[in-house]
Amino acid sequence: MARREVSRKTLLTVTAVFIAAVAGLTLALKGSTGLQWIVSGLTVGSIYALVAMGFSVIYSSTRVINFAQGEFSMLGGMLMYSIYMRAGLPLPLAFLVSVLIVTLIGAGLERATIHPLRNQSVISVIIVTIGLAIFIRATAKLIWGSEPVKVASFTGDKPLRFLGASIVPQSFWVFGLTLLAFVLVFLFFDRTLLGKGMRAAAANPDAASLMGISSSTSSLVAWTMAAALGAAAGIVIAPINFAYYYAGTMLGLKGFTAAILGGLGSASGAVVGGLLLGVLETIVAGVFPSGYKSAVAFVILILVLLIRPEGLLGRSEGVKV
Repeated sequence: MARREVSRKTLLTVTAVFIAAVAGLTLALKGSTGLQWIVSGLTVGSIYALVAMGFSVIYSSTRVINFAQGEFSMLGGMLMYSIYMRAGLPLPLAFLVSVLIVTLIGAGLERATIHPLRNQSVISVIIVTIGLAIFIRATAKLIWGSEPVKVASFTGDKPLRFLGASIVPQSFWVFGLTLLAFVLVFLFFDRTLLGKGMRAAAANPDAASLMGISSSTSSLVAWTMAAALGAAAGIVIAPINFAYYYAGTMLGLKGFTAAILGGLGSASGAVVGGLLLGVLETIVAGVFPSGYKSAVAFVILILVLLIRPEGLLGRSEGVKV
């Protein structure tokens, strides 16, 4: 155990030094342009972190990878477009209604498709989540069509200048929501009886069952939370990127990579992995042709699975915050 802890601390130190060196070199060589890359990377990385937290919450409670997580984000953005831009509801109400609808969809899908498979193999459930992603994507295309749609920024589009870099106001909404989501997830799993029960069920399902902790309830709550996190991510990123029916596919893959990088099952790992992935992607896209940007996530995913499958902050069980 001590040797593993030393190895973990060494890895974190090396990672921190590497990131600091990359950021420092970028700023030294590119100046304000490099700072712009880092700011943009932190914005995108925050969205990856929100999606990654959804992956981690479900995995920690059910040991299942939900490959429909990205589609929850897509639904959040598309619903925000319909409710905020088309129906004209006030921003706060449109946000809450959009998140609520996606949350109810997530809970309904868990009861309809995941709950009946609670005694089946994990692989069977994962395959079902892939089918759910395809179903949600096809339904979204049928409802909203294949053309991208634009959601207006929450507080205007005039960028703020900071040391030569431009920061759009929507980025602060992204940062704030990511911080709020992390704090709420921490408080839920560390301060509430239900959250502690879900952690216990993840650590030892049989013992938790004897103590009256329902794995069925844990699964439902986890899917509900994941759907809400995904919807919120899709809503706040919609004013920066166009919302469209296929957006969830890439968001899901990037969020999954961030969760693996930080440590699947670790909320803090999801944040670290998301920010790290976002910054590296943006820097690579600035230095090399933009086509290499998407390859960054998959290269990182392969390397982490080969070298350290538990990720930077991950552990084998429970939700770590």
